Amino acid sequence: MKPQRPITVLIVDDSAATRRALSKLLETAPGLEVVGRAVDGEDGLKKALQLKPDVITLDLEMPKMDGYAFLRLLMARQPTPVIVVSSYGHRSDVFKALQLGAFDFVARPTEDDDASFASVRGELIEKLRAAPFMRREDKTPPPSPKQKAPKPPAEETARLVLVGASTGGPPAVQKVLEALVGLPVCVVIAQHMPARFTQAFAERLDQSLGFRVSEAKTGDPILPGRVYVAPGGEQLELERRAGGTLALVVKMSSQNDAHAPSVDRLFTSAAKVAPPGTRALVLTGMGIDGAKGALALKKAGVEVWAEAEATAIVFGMPEAAIKAGAVVKVLPLEQLGPALAAALSA
Repeated sequence: MKPQRPITVLIVDDSAATRRALSKLLETAPGLEVVGRAVDGEDGLKKALQLKPDVITLDLEMPKMDGYAFLRLLMARQPTPVIVVSSYGHRSDVFKALQLGAFDFVARPTEDDDASFASVRGELIEKLRAAPFMRREDKTPPPSPKQKAPKPPAEETARLVLVGASTGGPPAVQKVLEALVGLPVCVVIAQHMPARFTQAFAERLDQSLGFRVSEAKTGDPILPGRVYVAPGGEQLELERRAGGTLALVVKMSSQNDAHAPSVDRLFTSAAKVAPPGTRALVLTGMGIDGAKGALALKKAGVEVWAEAEATAIVFGMPEAAIKAGAVVKVLPLEQLGPALAAALSA
């Protein structure tokens, strides 16, 4: 049997220490091969067009040509999966890069040494191996900030929407939310993302949409016009308080949790208390997180919908929920939000 060709990787970063650390890390990963290293976006674009790598790791802040210009030109000339390696200090910039066509991101360690990069080795290798098999879609520039829609009155009962996503999730989540603006809904999102990046994600959505979006905190109420993003590195659950009101609670992650936040943890907790008319969505993402929780929701009478394979950047999570028998409707992303809005308005 002919051995499978290794996945080729181009590293684009202006830090020589980072290029060395990434190269050394990837040299130990079976099935991956570093075929080039570039010192800035200009050098990176030239080498990307010449070497045609399967996947690229990209820094955003670089001289001559930064990561954003690199992404615009690369996606126009030779669309290639890109994984952004970004520091916590530039976390708000990551979502601009995702809108411009980046596949995913990895939080850059605080130090550019071998030991620090070893902490993200597993995550980076997993995403590099998945990137060549992603489904590409046309990317549109980030939407300009929209004027806030009038908030529904707080006393109006909110229709609850639960969303789970991972790789490729931020743009998909935003697209769904855009279709729900103006409806008396409360949306709770579990998006796989490191700590501190979830706050930047929430802030970006808050600036772009007619919702009040924030990173979730214990005690946050389920009110219309609100969107809550589960904090990275922790778990978000739904509970019923004294008096019958619903509220969110943030909990520490346990060693049994494969993800933090976990879609399964959010969905499973919601299955115990979700009011009639609740809907849940499983969007693009690697792995099977959400399948167990989706099944619990189905048994509790909650409709679970999933993104179709045709638009999912990675079909792992939706496929797992579908195979579990938990999903009642499968739609491509551009139809998912409008269909959900129609169902919630009925």
